[in-house]
Amino acid sequence: MKQRALWSVAVVAALALTGCGSAAGGDKTSNSGGKLVVWDWKSGDKTAANYIAKAKADFARKHPGVTVEFVNQPFDQYYTLLGTAIQSGKGPDVMMFNGGGQIRDRVNALVPLDAYVAQDRQRLAGWDAFSKDGKIYGAPVTLQGHPIYYNKSLYKQAGLDPEHPATTWDGFVKDCGTITKATKATCFALGNKEGIGIQFWLSGMGSGILSPQEYDDWIAGKRDWTSPDVKKIFDLWKQANDAGLNNKGANSTAMFTDIFSVFDAGKAADIIGLMSDIGHWKDFGDFLKPENVGVMTAPVVTAGAQPSLPYDGGIGYAVANWTKDPAVAADLVRSLTSTDALSAFYVDAGAIASDTTISTASAGPAVGTIVSELKAGKPALHVALSSKTLDLMGKLSQQILDGSVGVDDALRQLAASDKA
Repeated sequence: MKQRALWSVAVVAALALTGCGSAAGGDKTSNSGGKLVVWDWKSGDKTAANYIAKAKADFARKHPGVTVEFVNQPFDQYYTLLGTAIQSGKGPDVMMFNGGGQIRDRVNALVPLDAYVAQDRQRLAGWDAFSKDGKIYGAPVTLQGHPIYYNKSLYKQAGLDPEHPATTWDGFVKDCGTITKATKATCFALGNKEGIGIQFWLSGMGSGILSPQEYDDWIAGKRDWTSPDVKKIFDLWKQANDAGLNNKGANSTAMFTDIFSVFDAGKAADIIGLMSDIGHWKDFGDFLKPENVGVMTAPVVTAGAQPSLPYDGGIGYAVANWTKDPAVAADLVRSLTSTDALSAFYVDAGAIASDTTISTASAGPAVGTIVSELKAGKPALHVALSSKTLDLMGKLSQQILDGSVGVDDALRQLAASDKA
């Protein structure tokens, strides 16, 4: 999810659609010299080079006559470009998606993959985030979640036990005050310029606030936006900022990638980050040293809450319904989720791969904690929301922080959007 330079939507769309797949012409069978085009935002990253090479090699062994072209799109404009392709009915054969609303809102343009990925169901985790109405529309490459990372060295400097962070909200806030007094570091590193910080907050903190039943109901689509506990999530979002727990200028600080450098530099003790992609254990370990990267679950705010690691399928690949040979395109998706390819992605990029057979034993304490929490983990709260509601929540979260919208008003608007 590394931020890239913004391009004019019209210009980028025109350029991007030159990279169309089988809909643009050409016979595409296993040995006919056909071509498959893939759109994503990861293939241009150096840390993904070995992953892509191994996936292409695996696919070439099965379909030696088919050429595969990866078109690395700017993430800033990715879903806009994809929308243009979907409207035109032509574009890539295979495309990357974030799990959750982004793919679920677009399943009419995708091929159900159930018949093609049956052999992979047990090996890979994270399928639910790429499914809708009982059908699978994408295969997960990574698992994505929102651990609360903390800088153990700052805890040590403040005289706190870095191996036993606070488990309650009151204790957490007290420790934050101790750390700030001793080191000048703020409690949280928060970036909300894109309105994404609220997604991390909702999912990272939610399991310490909602009751287990209310959490499960939320994921199942039975969301009560008037619930006192739901209100508490958004109240704390406002209160934490007003109390100075966040770095200054959260609404003007980009999540990708500016805010992560605040944590890397030791200017904040805690950050709700990612399990994979960027702003994760491997990135932080490069700056803080792996032994100084701690992982905690959400502090308990509401009695009876049961904190857990929130995670889902992270990124994955789907097949466009305009592709000429869905079976061949689905084989490419299977190569992109093969054990050999995903092992390379884990080693080079630090991704928590969807493949449960890959060992992470040598990765260090942070990833060890993350992996140990997966069995008890639950889906992330924000992933259950539609992309429309997420967009609205992002805008309202900025207004809540600057005081132009109250929490009650914001929740009324979100409830209306969620029901629409």
